[in-house]
Amino acid sequence: MKTLASPRFLAVYSGVLTILFVCTVLYGVRMMRDRHFGIITVRRINVVEPDGTVRLTISNRADFPGGWVRKKESPRPDRRDAAGMLFMSEEGTEQGGLIWGAEQLPDGTIENHGHLSLDQYEENQIFALDAGQEGKDKFSRISISDQGDYPVEEKRKAEERIGALPAEKQDDAWAEFFSTHRHDVQRLLIGRSLDGSVGLSLADGNGKARIRLTVETDGKSGLQFLDENGKIVSEFPGQKK
Repeated sequence: MKTLASPRFLAVYSGVLTILFVCTVLYGVRMMRDRHFGIITVRRINVVEPDGTVRLTISNRADFPGGWVRKKESPRPDRRDAAGMLFMSEEGTEQGGLIWGAEQLPDGTIENHGHLSLDQYEENQIFALDAGQEGKDKFSRISISDQGDYPVEEKRKAEERIGALPAEKQDDAWAEFFSTHRHDVQRLLIGRSLDGSVGLSLADGNGKARIRLTVETDGKSGLQFLDENGKIVSEFPGQKK
């Protein structure tokens, strides 16, 4: 018993325990780095850089993240109807994402949608793929848009200011803001509309459609050229006299 209580024994014993503890930790770290999983069940995954910057989020609907700007997340209650993933820049700002959702309502109505978008640097989307169904109506489209070249911080401050206004005043406030800040100017749209027609629309820098190519549900097709006021200046086939 005296041997077990001797300082020399305690020192050796402590040293052995320390070595075993370090080996266990190192082995555990290596196992975590090289671990292979067959099935992982999670609610949300954040892929981060060594400094903690979130670069990719994969999430269910309930835990879907809000909007990210420079590593700061702001609430987005409108993002609670889909699962998917968000892409983030090196600075931790949202750069696009992929979301999807599908369900059958109690009355039997089908609602489903999918959306893939890529954003301009620290701005809104400039390329998007959309597809979905609302009851018996189906749609699928590709869109390309222009965005402004102003600091995204200006939009964030506008959201805070306008969000504090009464609901009936918010639309006018946003209209005033976007009158001086370029935003979501659609330049190209190609796809299938809810009514079953398909078409291609090309717009100018102000978002005014200048060329339209369509095939209606009854099979009739047409090509139109329009001026900046939306007036048809030429079309094929032409109007019958």
